Amino acid sequence: GNQRNTHIGLYDLQTKQNEHLYMFEKDLHIISCSVNNERTLLAVSFCQYTEEERASQLLQSVSKYLTLLIEIHPINNVRVLKAVDSCVRVQFLYPVEGRNSSTESRLLLVSEDKYIEQFDIRVVAEEEHKVVIQKSGQLPRAKVVDDLVWAQWDMMEQRLFYIVPKESKSTLRCVQFYPDENFNSILESHLDIAVNDTQLKLVNFGYDYCQDQDVASKSLNLQVFTSKAGGLCVCCSLASDIPHEIVYSIYFLHKGYNKTFTVSLERTESHQLKEVAFMNLDYYVAAYLPGQFLHLLNIQHPDLLCYSLFLTGEDARIDTLQNCSIRSPWVSTAVDCEAGSLYDVSISDSALLQFLQKSKRDCERLAALHCALLYFQHTEDLEMQIIRWISENMSTCHSFDPIQEFIIASLYCRMCPETQNLDKLLPYTSLHDWIGVVPGVICATDIISLPVLEFQNSKGFWEKLNSNLESVKYAEPHLHYQSNVLRREWRNLSEEVRSILFGLLFCSFCDSCVFTNQREERRTTAYLRNIFENAKKYVLVSIIFTLSYFAQARLVPLFEEEDYQQQLLMGLMVSQLKDHLMRHLQYVGKKKIDQIVLDYVANLLNLVHRIMKEVWRRYQLHSCVFCFDERGSAGEFAVFHIMSRILEAANGMCMPLPPGFHTLHLGLGVRCLPLHTLLHYIDNGVLQLTETCVRKLLKDLDDTEQNEKLKFSIVMRLPEALGQKVRQYWNHPINANLIARKYVKLLLEKLGNRQCSRPIPERLSVPVEFLPLNYLTNVLAEIENQGVHPCEKQDHVNARFVEETALKHTMTLLGLKYS
Repeated sequence: GNQRNTHIGLYDLQTKQNEHLYMFEKDLHIISCSVNNERTLLAVSFCQYTEEERASQLLQSVSKYLTLLIEIHPINNVRVLKAVDSCVRVQFLYPVEGRNSSTESRLLLVSEDKYIEQFDIRVVAEEEHKVVIQKSGQLPRAKVVDDLVWAQWDMMEQRLFYIVPKESKSTLRCVQFYPDENFNSILESHLDIAVNDTQLKLVNFGYDYCQDQDVASKSLNLQVFTSKAGGLCVCCSLASDIPHEIVYSIYFLHKGYNKTFTVSLERTESHQLKEVAFMNLDYYVAAYLPGQFLHLLNIQHPDLLCYSLFLTGEDARIDTLQNCSIRSPWVSTAVDCEAGSLYDVSISDSALLQFLQKSKRDCERLAALHCALLYFQHTEDLEMQIIRWISENMSTCHSFDPIQEFIIASLYCRMCPETQNLDKLLPYTSLHDWIGVVPGVICATDIISLPVLEFQNSKGFWEKLNSNLESVKYAEPHLHYQSNVLRREWRNLSEEVRSILFGLLFCSFCDSCVFTNQREERRTTAYLRNIFENAKKYVLVSIIFTLSYFAQARLVPLFEEEDYQQQLLMGLMVSQLKDHLMRHLQYVGKKKIDQIVLDYVANLLNLVHRIMKEVWRRYQLHSCVFCFDERGSAGEFAVFHIMSRILEAANGMCMPLPPGFHTLHLGLGVRCLPLHTLLHYIDNGVLQLTETCVRKLLKDLDDTEQNEKLKFSIVMRLPEALGQKVRQYWNHPINANLIARKYVKLLLEKLGNRQCSRPIPERLSVPVEFLPLNYLTNVLAEIENQGVHPCEKQDHVNARFVEETALKHTMTLLGLKYS
């Protein structure tokens, strides 16, 4: 103040105002102050005089530092807590929010002599919510920790982290303070960090510029960060003997290893090299050296370096934070100690997307993609921009598939917050390792011992941390759901799909059919039926909802058809994912797991729909693309290419696709590809022949020479059962000839070893003097009379049809007119 008084106030973040608490009528050098939760008591530590004053005034008998406890509501008594020559920091403990006013407050005193103690302060309530300290002699106190060299206070969670030297290593411990109890030592972890035993370093106990300048050169630059998902990281910068080189380590205690990074800086003045500042962004830890680099390290998945974002130049600039006197007192905040300003710190979504779009390296693209999905969750606008980037950069990413990473990472971010420990069971990436490097950064990984936890009935962070440690003990990577088993099962069923499945669904053979009279094949059929029931039970509701949404939007013309191949794959995924979750989430319950599996597969299909919708919108396509009367446009060809990449990504992950995908893909292929390329795609499995598309193609296209060639090529490639269903839609002599040949072959095969009596000469149609044809038709008629039919449903195919087809085909070959 103008009168050289010292005022202490409390700043309200909501009202942006200061609340006046207390005033000293002289100019004091205050070291530390703290107010209790009820704002009735104030603890203050200050320096009474400087060394020069002590020398000039001969104040040897007067303590240099004084710590006071003051009643401020009402302003009344002042009690001396400490009068010593060593600096003291003060910190009131805060109970959980919403607790009623207490008659007791607890205060921590942190001494420069390397010990911390707790004072219990009992108060007596007076009128109008006024309180005074209960006069009971000395205040009860308890020693919290002794012989420490570093300490950090976690205001939000009421935790004290500290380090004590122990032989050649250091031991990190944590004391948890509870609202209605005392305190417990809850964590112990051995760190291979050389500590400086000459100075005590304090973090988040207030800031004293003069003292910190003196301590900085003699103590360790170290901070501990925690995350909501149970992550515990120790960040420290290390000394380097090489000029223009920065070394820092991140101990991922919840993973059981640490990573040491060595960064080579561009040439700069030596006086500009300062210590690295660390910031907690919850999902990420930031290592920041202004003017040089900003390193965002993924806390949840630090195993692969490609998930950490290393920025340099203008990309590494944080607004207004241009010095290294930075502290991160809690999540997503930073204090500029020199300027005395507190900032909210967050990742800019627009800047991140710009970086994603302009990045030239796969490691940067992959890190930015995962950062956008993890940090910003799944906002619709962000997803739209990422999908647009994917559609433009499919061929530029060489070491990963952007569609696979988008789908898997999006599923992970959508599903994991809903259920505890689900993040350890679902995949978060399609990559198994990363052999690339980040330019300018050398990373060394070391295995460390896991922390030891001692707690009872503790919820929240400690429970999640303990769960993370347990998963590390049981080899966490093996807990994640893998598609390898699904792929093997899918391959094993491929033959059954071609035979039993199509026979079961498309054909109606008699009771003596070879597909159903074998016990082993009946078991296979029952297994397939169960898989299909799984698909219908868990997925069809989602399909109906999704398709109705797109039908209303009138965008992507996906058809509500039964794709048995995809239903089989969906059913297999549902079955195996349920088994996987049941093994590790038994306490959740079967009903909850059923819902998780339903949500997972439904979200998977919805993500594919989302990609399709954005691509469809970008190229301004409409439902008319499923007509075959004209060639496709450049936009349709681009969409066809993107759909091919989606199919490739799905095959790589053994992932089901929505109903109608293959039909639409084939329709675009017919419109956009030349015939030889189209047939090549079909033969190699890129395009799959579906009933809906083939039926529409046979019915809608006229029989010009070019169209006949296309239809004949398609019909010749149809699977047996599908061919029987759709050939009837093509009224053409070639098709009739194929049907007749197939009928004769099946009829003669079914005859087997039966003895056929001498055929009765009877003209079935027009008189024919061609004896082989007469004999064949009579044989077929006799077999039909004996009740041997290859297919009950196709009654229009018989000996008369075979005879007429043979005559038409012969006349066509001879160039004669048939009447």
